Amino acid sequence: MNAVLGVTLQGIQALRVEVEVEITGGLFVISIVGLPDASVREARERVRAALRSLGVSVRGRVAVNLAPADSPKEGALLDLPIAIGIAHAMGEIRVKRPSIFMGELALDGRVRRVRGAVPAALLARTHGLPFFVPGGNAAEVSLVKGVEAYRVDHIRDLFAHLKGDGALEPIVPGTCAEEPHEPDPDFSDIKGQAAAKRALEIAAAGHHNILMTGSPGSGKTLLARALKDILPPLSDEELMEALLVRSTVGLPMDGTRRRPFRSIHHTASTIAICGGGTNLRPGEISLAHRGVLFLDEFTEFRRDLLESLRQPLEDGFISVSRASGSVTYPARVLLVTACNPCPCGYWGDPVEPCRCSPGAIERYRRKLSGPILDRIDLYVTVPRLTPEELVQAGGEEGEGSSRVRERVVKARERQWERWSSMGFQCNAELPEKTLRKQVRLDTEGKRFLREMATRIRLSGRGVSRVLKVARTIADLAGDEDLSTMHLAEALAFREGGNLPWTS
Repeated sequence: MNAVLGVTLQGIQALRVEVEVEITGGLFVISIVGLPDASVREARERVRAALRSLGVSVRGRVAVNLAPADSPKEGALLDLPIAIGIAHAMGEIRVKRPSIFMGELALDGRVRRVRGAVPAALLARTHGLPFFVPGGNAAEVSLVKGVEAYRVDHIRDLFAHLKGDGALEPIVPGTCAEEPHEPDPDFSDIKGQAAAKRALEIAAAGHHNILMTGSPGSGKTLLARALKDILPPLSDEELMEALLVRSTVGLPMDGTRRRPFRSIHHTASTIAICGGGTNLRPGEISLAHRGVLFLDEFTEFRRDLLESLRQPLEDGFISVSRASGSVTYPARVLLVTACNPCPCGYWGDPVEPCRCSPGAIERYRRKLSGPILDRIDLYVTVPRLTPEELVQAGGEEGEGSSRVRERVVKARERQWERWSSMGFQCNAELPEKTLRKQVRLDTEGKRFLREMATRIRLSGRGVSRVLKVARTIADLAGDEDLSTMHLAEALAFREGGNLPWTS
């Protein structure tokens, strides 16, 4: 194995790159081979200037090979290993044992933060190799337990470390504590909307997808934003999964265990949401992994984009295939959607009359396909509060987000105790086979579910989702057995109430 190693990214996985350097006589030129992209080829000038800042003058014909030669290399994260490889070949320094180097070089020798530090740290830990990383990535690398990592702020410090004239600061393993924060908005700030708040509590407890429908100004967006503060904190495993995706695209960590919340505008492209592009980067659905993906104005999204969400919503991952390759990203998201009930927004409104024709409502209804709606567990109507209700609710302070969050956390703990041995974390993740074996109904419950499934024309997937929601409702109540009461509440949210898609 070559002593100087770098990394390149393939999805959320870091691949080892061996940096081989040969220097011969002749006019000065640096040639980089091994399928480098434009940013890697441009490293020649950055590397030369950084080495010159240390008094190291590169002369002759320099050939840099990035092996394996058939794997594309992209990004500026190979600047540092190329510089170390050239200095090693010139005899300026000696790399005594194989090590992974990573970082972008400034012209004065400073080492800048790069993306992909967490996947690279996992690679270094797997192979038991020392890992030299920019200081800007030290915080996220500290969360990877068991890796021998060193912080590099300037190439001068790294040279001194390799020569034995100094020692770099090792990165101490750190923790990401759950810091208390003020909910914004708080559930107590939202007037009325008891049914919608209850639906959001169920969604947070069991990781169930939800669709909120209501007239303009009824508070759908406010409710969706309040959801993020009643979700339980990320576990260690979930934190590492979310951190892997964020590190891959270069997003900084926020230092907390708060779950991701990604709000998407309806003009976003399919690549932006699902991932892809030249470098097969993850999309918004992967950046929201283990968190919330909020699609406001749900019916305004292109139909082909919504259909592309069907597979990841069901499987919890998304495969992005292009001519340049294929990668798989995690995509276990809690989908929260909001829309108006009709084009004018006032279908079913008690105050404003609807101005839409039956044909317009029918065309509006067709914007959402049956398979997409079948993947949503909770349908809830968010009615516009009348002036009288607003005034009446103004003097009352409802239940706060912290109290609701306590119940959600306890329900998640019950689910973890029940399903962790099978590899699942919450009720929404249960596959059909496990659901049928583990979630049992008594004779009365079966009869009630059969009658309701016939009345509201539930599909097989729909019945399964009703059972999962009922299981979550029972967990919130602290009940071990499912009852008809739990099923009735789950079916009430599944039936959707006053919605055009269920009328």
